Amino acid sequence: MDLKILAVGDVVGAPGVERVRRCLRQLKRRCGADFTVVNGENAAVVGILPHQAEAILDAGADVITMGNHTWGKREIVPFLEESPYILRPANYAPQVPGRGWGIYETKAGPAAVIDLIGRCNMDYTPDNPFLQVEKILKQIDVRIILVELHAEATSEKLAMGYMLDGRVSAVWGTHTHVPTADTRILPKGTGYVTDLGMTGPRDSVLGIRPDLSIAKFRGDLTERYRWADGPTKMEAVLFTVDAATGKCRKAERVDEWD
Repeated sequence: MDLKILAVGDVVGAPGVERVRRCLRQLKRRCGADFTVVNGENAAVVGILPHQAEAILDAGADVITMGNHTWGKREIVPFLEESPYILRPANYAPQVPGRGWGIYETKAGPAAVIDLIGRCNMDYTPDNPFLQVEKILKQIDVRIILVELHAEATSEKLAMGYMLDGRVSAVWGTHTHVPTADTRILPKGTGYVTDLGMTGPRDSVLGIRPDLSIAKFRGDLTERYRWADGPTKMEAVLFTVDAATGKCRKAERVDEWD
């Protein structure tokens, strides 16, 4: 039996949440997805609010992952503690709220999802994700294992993919909001993509109004970042996993643009 896993790129602002609410179930039907993971750390631009997390889950996400903006909206802390369906990076300090991985039921049996954050150019020092994932894998006894690395450096994400090749079903990257063209199966059977992309304003700079981003790079007196208006997009990758072996048989982009 195959399990089709849909991984959806970072949801940005109210337009991204609305795109998920309006189109995620439709996309799942179109590509036959059985299990869906959505990165939601930018739903409130910086962080996510509880009602946004609920909206994403109600729209058809099975798990929400977070990243460097996990604590952008402190209102999410109780939700992180109470809900097993939202994950913050597992290599954050152990005393912070929430959980970094979980095991979820699917039509093909249990599947593990692990959320990690990178260290290159991320302006702070979480625990080493490469060492942390080794500790987690020792605690997991399921065939289907999905790993997200929320990271800036493409080299860090690629290194994680190759380290876990043949040991997990899929590894994907998030954070840069720009989809990469390297969706593939690694030599030992792990599905991989360096970055999923994003869900939200199409005509934007990473979801933000272009004029605000341009002003920052010009050195002008800047304003608070706000999401762009207009058409939206949803960028995602579909991984087809053989449930008997946990190996990925196919990885393909399933982006939707207005």
